[in-house]
Amino acid sequence: MPVVRSLPTPEAEALLDLTRDLVENEIIPRAAEMESRSEFPRELFRTLGKAGLLGLAYPEEHGGGGQPYEVYLQVLEEIGRGWAGVGVGVSVHTLACFPVAQWGSQEQRERFLPDMLGGELLGAYCLSEAHSGSDAAALKARAVRSGDEYVVNGAKAWVTHGGHADFYNLMVRTGEDGPNGISCLLAASDTPGLLPQAPEKKMGMRSSHTATIVLDDARVPADRLIAQEGEGFKIAMSALDGGRLGIAAVAVGVAQAAMDLAVSYAKDRKQFGKAIASFQGVEFLLADMATQVEAARSLYLAAARLKDSGRPYGPQASMAKLFATDTAMKVTTDAIQVLGGAGYVEDFAAERYFREAKVMQIFEGTNQVQRIVIGRSLTRA
Repeated sequence: MPVVRSLPTPEAEALLDLTRDLVENEIIPRAAEMESRSEFPRELFRTLGKAGLLGLAYPEEHGGGGQPYEVYLQVLEEIGRGWAGVGVGVSVHTLACFPVAQWGSQEQRERFLPDMLGGELLGAYCLSEAHSGSDAAALKARAVRSGDEYVVNGAKAWVTHGGHADFYNLMVRTGEDGPNGISCLLAASDTPGLLPQAPEKKMGMRSSHTATIVLDDARVPADRLIAQEGEGFKIAMSALDGGRLGIAAVAVGVAQAAMDLAVSYAKDRKQFGKAIASFQGVEFLLADMATQVEAARSLYLAAARLKDSGRPYGPQASMAKLFATDTAMKVTTDAIQVLGGAGYVEDFAAERYFREAKVMQIFEGTNQVQRIVIGRSLTRA
């Protein structure tokens, strides 16, 4: 089912055409093989950077694309349709640029953003720790000021691009327990004492490497402190709303790909002398898929338009992330059912989409946490 999009400008339409071309010719042909080898697609990120797709949501004055979030997210959806690991990578990189872009000094923006947004540098965002996932304010990695440096000790867990990123946003404790004692440091990958560990062995998105980053007397220059000491938690939380919309868009892309595959298979597969698409049981499955995908897309776009207009959108971002990722899980499950035995083998991409969808209900805040955010927005208004 072709996606019907309403884009705000001819420039945005051209951008989506460029993205689709890259997806069909550069992304999809590489996805299955590189996933099977757990190979990180670093050169592909450089290609996307040269095409201007790694800084779309940021101002042109710093090398970004100057696009509204509703356009950026639709680009992200198209990339996610082709390869979820790359879509998530673009979303994480965009998230990793946020602290400097939104909270950095003018000197920091001029110094770092052009290469970040131009795709020369790939970013990582280090918030979670082994004991503090959903409870991010309980993080323990500590940075102590020593002259013109911060000396950092601890470990950050579940870091997307760990071992491949060129810069790491470190959320670390510089003060008291709780959210007010957390600061944000921008560390280069060659920082002494910053030690990426072996990638996790994951169910899906194996080409998107996730690793623990050990910080063993890591020395970060003090001029890489973003904003002021104690503002790191505010930076982290404000970044996550946009990041959740990114994951919602990628999840819709995965669901769209699974639905497209299911529809194509159902039209070709013959049983009892006719295509299985003509059987009501299959037809209803496909109809539900299409409805859920369209609803999820509408939800993330509505939240993006709130963001673009400068209005609060946090609860809507949580709704979009919750619904879109649950939709991706449901649609990929049903796609396997439509394909039957063929859906359970690697000859078809359905099983990969299913494995990719599961983690989307977990990262950028579990869907249980999203329900807390939404519920509190209602009861504490």
